[in-house]
Order: sequence, then C-alpha cells, then structure tokens
Amino acid sequence: MKRISFLLLLFFTFLVSVASPQAPVCRRHRIVTFDAPHAGTAAGQGTFGFGIIRGNWIMGYYVDGNSVSHGFLRAPDGSMTEFDAPDAAAGSGQGTVAWGINPERSITGYYVDTNNVGHGYLRDREGTFTEFDVPDAGVGTGQGTYATTINPEGVIAGTFIDAVGMHRGFLRAKDGSFTEFDAPGASQGTWTDGFAGLNPAGAIPGFYVDASNVTHGYLRASDGSFTEFDAPDAGSASGQGTWGGSINLAGAITGYYVDVNNVMHGLLRTRNGSIIEFDSPGAVQGTYGSNINAAGVIAGNYWDANGVSHGFSRAPDGTFTEFDVPGAGKASGQGTVPYTNNAEGAVTGPYIDGNNVNHGFLWIPQSR
Repeated sequence: MKRISFLLLLFFTFLVSVASPQAPVCRRHRIVTFDAPHAGTAAGQGTFGFGIIRGNWIMGYYVDGNSVSHGFLRAPDGSMTEFDAPDAAAGSGQGTVAWGINPERSITGYYVDTNNVGHGYLRDREGTFTEFDVPDAGVGTGQGTYATTINPEGVIAGTFIDAVGMHRGFLRAKDGSFTEFDAPGASQGTWTDGFAGLNPAGAIPGFYVDASNVTHGYLRASDGSFTEFDAPDAGSASGQGTWGGSINLAGAITGYYVDVNNVMHGLLRTRNGSIIEFDSPGAVQGTYGSNINAAGVIAGNYWDANGVSHGFSRAPDGTFTEFDVPGAGKASGQGTVPYTNNAEGAVTGPYIDGNNVNHGFLWIPQSR
C-alpha cells in the first residue's frame, strides 16, 4: 500500500530527566484481538486499529487482498462496520484510510482517487460522507489533502501537499472553512499528528523540518500563534531532532526525539513547556511516545535488541507497563505496535505476526 511520508512518521514536562532504568510494572490486563472481515492475509495487508474513544469504540482501516484500504468502526460488542468514501478508487495503494474519531463517533481521514491524489473526508455518526479539499492542495500524484484528526466540536486538522510537493498544515472549521498554516521555521514542510492531534481548545501539535533537514516540534494555539520546541538531548544533524505528536485537554504533548546517535526516545512536554525525556525499560533500539490521554497516561512502543516492537503504557508517575499481544511476531519489524489510548487507559493498534500480516488488538488494563 502506498504511504505518504508524514503518515509513516507517526505520523503526532518539567526539567529534563532521561528515565532511569526501572522494572516494568506488572498489572493484570486483558487483550482482545480482531480482524476486519475482508482484511487481506498477505504480508503488509491486514487490520490496523488506530483510534480508540471512551467505551472502547475503535476506528481504523484494513488493507484487503488487493492492497486496497477501507475504513472500519468496531463497536464495544466486537461488531464491525466497514466503509469507503464515495469517490475512493479501488486500485492497489488506493482506497480509504481512517485516522481520526471524536466522542460523537464522527470519523475523518483521507481517500485516494484514480489519479492517486488524496482527499479529506468526514463521516458522521449516521454514515453520511462529506468529501473536501484544502484550497491550495495539489492535484498531482501523491499530492492532495490528508485529514488526520477531529476534535469534539467537529473541527478537523491535517496536512496537505501543495502543487510543489510541500507539506503544510490545515484546520477545517465546522462550517467547512479552511485555515492553512506553516510553522515559522519550516522550509521543508509542516506536519500534523493523527487521532489526538487537535484538542478541544483548538491547539495543534506537530513537527516541521528546517533547511538543514532537522526536525523540530511545534504547538499552534487556537489564535494561530506558534511555540516551537526541541527536546534537550535531540540531535541537530540531518534526520535528527524532535517530533511533536498527540495532545490532551490539559495541553500536554507526547512524541519522540532522535539523538546524536540516531536513537529514538520518548518525550513528554507539559503544558508549562518543560520536557521530560523517557525510555521504556526494555528499550534497546528506541522508544516512541504515540498518544497521551486525558489522565496523562502515554501509550507507545519500544524496540528490543532484535528490532522487535513491544507495547507500553506509561503512567503519569513515570512507571511503565510493558506488554505483548499473543501471536505477535518475534522477528525484526514484527511485534506489538500501540497507536492510541482512551480516557480509561485502553490501548489499540496493530500487531504484526510471524508472516508480517497486521491484526488489530485492544489492550484493557485491569485493577488489582
């Protein structure tokens, strides 16, 4: 399946303290696995659980046997609704991708047409689609509009690629009007995050790339003002830097940075602007902070010495619970890959089995 670079990145605090080695916290939990009914079973195909909201409603997409993407919504009882944007094409690498859901179960994302151009869409709770394009989005192959997140008010944010191939941010108001934006220091593009990349206050976190190919985090406030930030230990060479990602109601942001040795580490930026750097205890090849919920719990993944991915849930006090989905592969590039968590701390994402096929999972923490 075709991928746009900003989506691969996933693609979206106090004084600095790199987390000291500590044992994972052992808590009881329950894991449910699932597959969309029409998901493909070849390498690179399968089911990608992406966004989870209160009550364990899960949104995501699946890739079928022809490598076409389709959206889905999974209810708490396990039933699934599959959907496609009306104008989505049905060729390999085309189709419909779901990236954002709000508490009203309105879903946003993008679809790819017959010319391989991306377009945004909004699917409301009743299943009605509104398709849209940012005014300055390009219409060439690989260009277009890529909606990534929707807040409770129905405001949508995302990234668009213009006619010269530049990635830029956008905000779509509930009335359908657009605001386009670029981070002040961006010379090679501005990106937004998926799922929780726009909070109810209208704040948008993300990252931009400067003229030296170094990445920096940013926070765009509802008034349009920008605050740029970097993790203290982030590298400053090409391909290194800081990636801002998910934001919660309090304004705390998680993401990651790449250090001078090209190793990835998680980060938490508090609402006052201070940054905490962290590593999951079992991490050897890197830690990625993927999503932060309203309580400040961070979900993400880390890689061990063999390049296998494992999931974690990091509590606000800095303790970690590491986990693996049964059936996850144990070779490099396989394993458990959490994407998002909800207010109750439940986590969803895909796991990659020994045949490199993707499957959805739901990790539910249990009290002792």
